Amino acid sequence: MAKTRREFSPEFKRETVALLESSGRPVMQVAAEVGISPSMLRNWRAVVRGGSARSRAAPSPGMPPLPSPADQASDIARLKRELDRVRMERDVLKKAIGIFAEVPR
Repeated sequence: MAKTRREFSPEFKRETVALLESSGRPVMQVAAEVGISPSMLRNWRAVVRGGSARSRAAPSPGMPPLPSPADQASDIARLKRELDRVRMERDVLKKAIGIFAEVPR
């Protein structure tokens, strides 16, 4: 019986490598937590750092490098503004539901 090959999205790969690098835990532990082999995680880390898994000469087109801290900060600020706007919209809709749900006397 042939095993089907699992495929992982580039985003999953980047996030897993980011988890490895930010946590300070060993490759074996992080790989076990996400359910992949340690060698696969090492290959992903090599690609994210700017090389390819086999030869570290050319970056992989399927996995762009992690965003810089400045890019992350601007994304966080944008997302916070969007969250504030969505919360305000939610509150307006809650008030509207309350008004329309009132039974006239």
